[in-house]
Amino acid sequence: MKQLFLICLFTFTLSGITYTQSVNTIQLDSAAVSPKANLEAVSWIEGYWRGEAWGGITEEIWSEPIGGSMMGSFKFISENKISFYEICTITEVNESLEFKIKHFSDQLHGWEEKDEFELFRLVKVTDDRVYFKGFTLERMSEDHINMYVLIQEGDKAEEVKFEYHRYK
Repeated sequence: MKQLFLICLFTFTLSGITYTQSVNTIQLDSAAVSPKANLEAVSWIEGYWRGEAWGGITEEIWSEPIGGSMMGSFKFISENKISFYEICTITEVNESLEFKIKHFSDQLHGWEEKDEFELFRLVKVTDDRVYFKGFTLERMSEDHINMYVLIQEGDKAEEVKFEYHRYK
């Protein structure tokens, strides 16, 4: 079972907020408050995206921002078989954003316990990047996005880049 987490490579302070950074992912100090933001900051991920990772095909589909949230789904296909799924939400919470993910096997058995999920707090927003704790969305162009996530399996951890192109 894969679990997402952040590797601490170096720490810096900017405007009184402590950040821990890996190559493309950062996180707030646990006591810091997430910056103000709304769904307009991430609305550019809306659509149907396809890419490749781990020798297979990755697919993400994101709904338009409505009702204070966006909903996404992820599918990983390896050797022409479904490996796992994710259901994702980006939600406006306390004048900021939260990114939540719940993982499922190819048979839709949940990886997390029934009422649990992975939570990524908003860290920072720039024109073309939205940084959540250990998870970064990057807009390369209208039809090209990258997502970076820190993934751990046992004692091994790596930052994985998912490169997507608009599919339809």
